[in-house]
Amino acid sequence: MKRLKEILFSALLLLAGTVAWSQETVTGTVIDDAGLPLPAATVAVKGSSDATTTGIDGTFTVSTSVTSGEIVVSFLGFQTKSVAFTITPGQALNVGTINLAANSEELENIVIVGTGIIDLEEDRRTPVASTTIRRSEIQQKTGNQEFPEIMKNTPSVYVASSAGGYGDSQMFLRGFDQTNTAFLLNGQPINGMEDGNMYWSNWQGMTDVANAIQVQRGLGSSKLAISSVGGTVNIVTKATELKKGGFAQSIVGNNNYIKTTLGYNTGMMQNGFGASVMITDWSGDGYNRGTRGEGQNYFVSLGYKPNDRHTFNFLLFGAPQQHDQNYTKAISNYLRYGRKYNNNYGFLDGDYLSERTNYYHKPVANFNWDYNINSDMQLSTVLYASWGRGGGTGNWGNGKKTTADGHVDFAAIRNNNMALPGRIGTLAARTSPEAAYAIRNSVNNHAWYGVVSNFNHKLTETLSYNAGIDLRTYKGNHYREISNYLGLDGFSVTDNKQYPDGYIVTEQYSANPWSALTNNPADNQKVNYDYDERISYGGIFGQLEYAANSFSAYVQGAVSSQSHVRWDRFGYTQAEEKSAKVSNTGYNIKGGANYSFTPQHSIFANAGFYSKQPYHDNIYLNFGNDVNPLTKNEKITGLEAGYRFKSRFVDVNVDVYRTGWKDRVTTTSTTDQATGQLVYTNNSGVNQLHKGVEVSLVARPLQSLNIKGFASLGDWEYDDNIYQRKYDENQRLLEETIQEVKGGKVGPAAQTTFGLGATYRIVNGLSVDADWRTYSNMYADVVTKDNIELPSYDLVDAGVTYTLKFAENSLTFRLNVNNVFDEVYLSEMTTANAAEPGAELYRGINVSNNVFFGNGRTYNFGMRFNF
Repeated sequence: MKRLKEILFSALLLLAGTVAWSQETVTGTVIDDAGLPLPAATVAVKGSSDATTTGIDGTFTVSTSVTSGEIVVSFLGFQTKSVAFTITPGQALNVGTINLAANSEELENIVIVGTGIIDLEEDRRTPVASTTIRRSEIQQKTGNQEFPEIMKNTPSVYVASSAGGYGDSQMFLRGFDQTNTAFLLNGQPINGMEDGNMYWSNWQGMTDVANAIQVQRGLGSSKLAISSVGGTVNIVTKATELKKGGFAQSIVGNNNYIKTTLGYNTGMMQNGFGASVMITDWSGDGYNRGTRGEGQNYFVSLGYKPNDRHTFNFLLFGAPQQHDQNYTKAISNYLRYGRKYNNNYGFLDGDYLSERTNYYHKPVANFNWDYNINSDMQLSTVLYASWGRGGGTGNWGNGKKTTADGHVDFAAIRNNNMALPGRIGTLAARTSPEAAYAIRNSVNNHAWYGVVSNFNHKLTETLSYNAGIDLRTYKGNHYREISNYLGLDGFSVTDNKQYPDGYIVTEQYSANPWSALTNNPADNQKVNYDYDERISYGGIFGQLEYAANSFSAYVQGAVSSQSHVRWDRFGYTQAEEKSAKVSNTGYNIKGGANYSFTPQHSIFANAGFYSKQPYHDNIYLNFGNDVNPLTKNEKITGLEAGYRFKSRFVDVNVDVYRTGWKDRVTTTSTTDQATGQLVYTNNSGVNQLHKGVEVSLVARPLQSLNIKGFASLGDWEYDDNIYQRKYDENQRLLEETIQEVKGGKVGPAAQTTFGLGATYRIVNGLSVDADWRTYSNMYADVVTKDNIELPSYDLVDAGVTYTLKFAENSLTFRLNVNNVFDEVYLSEMTTANAAEPGAELYRGINVSNNVFFGNGRTYNFGMRFNF
């Protein structure tokens, strides 16, 4: 018997050894219809227990003892797909790219256009630090939140100032603000040409049309002639959809928020044509008092595919909106009047009236052409245009009066205005009995046209290159007009250089995004300023990539030329109104390599240098025609390295970075407590050094459970002293000094963040999810050596999704609760007043500091019917 046991045991060992020896390897990549990777998709060999899950980049490696059969790929919310395979023993098999189609109720069968223009990280074998957010998550978790909020569960991303009003959020990436992060809409640059800023109120409808968002931190994979410092955010919108159908959606939320959206698509018809349309209407009172908002969104996509070589798509998107605004205030004011306090509004004859309203309408149109020349060559081109119309309101004149509870006393202002001589307002001093007050519009109109074209050529199986052009022209028009005289019959203007005898403005223009399309006041109906600028931009870019088996490498380069000129019809005579033309050249070069030393482990490194042209607003002094002699190209050096690990149950990314930035120019604003006016601080010669480590993971311990986590540890400091100027909101220079800031901490983004989230499918159609984040090492948004650290805080968001299916239709219910535990925290501080002895403190912070309190608990509930 003992001998028999030994023989059986030896046979089992031999069998196990034979099975282990005969294990074969199958690799591939799983993507969705947008060409984006599907992390944590299940990949199994049919009829066996051999299985794995895809990594963050959608790739997989599965070991199997069979040499032929089928691979079954599945992912929650997508149609399961089987792929046949046959393996040559001893040789690994790559089944290539497997495309999963979304379930019909999600309407995600879309035609993606501009495939060579949209710079997604998956276009390159050498990775960058990136996070992709899919459409299903965008639809579920946004609700009544701002667009940047969808990116808050991403390493090194910080979102602030949602307390300012609808569309006033700001996003920071690796400690850099959004003026130095590139935002691309289907490959089209959408940062402001004058200052690089992103005004999210102009893009209120983005959550309705975004199909995917990829946040590329640091150097990124963009092939355009742009020099982003913090990173690149690629927003991929819907295009003409393949499947016929539509949807109706309604969302309600806190503070009387309501949003209704209707969409329909014809599907791609037999003649090659198709159309998709969507309209939205929304309104809400805002979380803080006096931050009401309302608007509409519209989206039209017309597609035509005459054959397999050509695809055309025309897209029109707009989001007219208006919202009342809140600004940072001293903590003492919040403690006195409550955390939702806003001093920018009041009442007149019992009706609500705001002094600060943002209104804008910015239609964006683009025409895409994808040309598959042959199997090795493709050309993608997008022609685009946008026409921005609108601005923001504020006080004009010094006759502002306030009530005992800190709001604008419009009734007292009107009574005072009506008692003035002839009811004509002047810019008399605040202490003068003749001080008048009106509400003005600061108008910011523009027309922007551009083209981006990219040619891709696969030279060999391992070598390919891209080359392209990026051309833009921008004309901006800025002036002030009166929107509400409050009892005056007119306002006297005496400082317009082209009208030396002065004039009286009497016309009134509504602060409305629709009427702003046709507002065109005469020059003698404008107050304070009236100027235009022309910015012309041209760039060329290219990329060469080598990719073979376990090694890949790339190099990218771009050169651009930019010119600026302005016309000032208010501060200069007609003979002097045109400024000198300023032209400058910038460039960037970056490259990297990746090595996969096993299917589970890979390392990469990237490096780049940017010579970045200054923004228009930093070229001309004091908002005039004098050229700033201190303005020069900003220099950015970026270094980063990463490690990727992927297994059946968990994928881990580790990234380290070092970004040095020299000759930066920054502009911030805060409210002067004595006057109630905004004060702008402009800093030149700012040098910064940002270093950090980022970790992200995706785990799938169960088919029904998906876990995500991230950690960001940053060390961001100023590296030299600066030259500082301060202006009031009428663009008058208040002071200029040299400030010692070297070694000071960079704000306002949190330098240390951690996050953990999970989604659990209870049964088919019912799932729950929750996300936890913690923020610390956060400093004031002030360029100073002795910066003030804000208290750390934690936030938890949670949601429930339930879907009913019937026939080919479905009904989905979604509940979101944000800041579940109603955490009280400071999200941003715009001053750095030290905690002097005897000063009143709030959680260790001097109460004289201007801050935003973050929003407390909020909620939204939505229903979506797909047909």
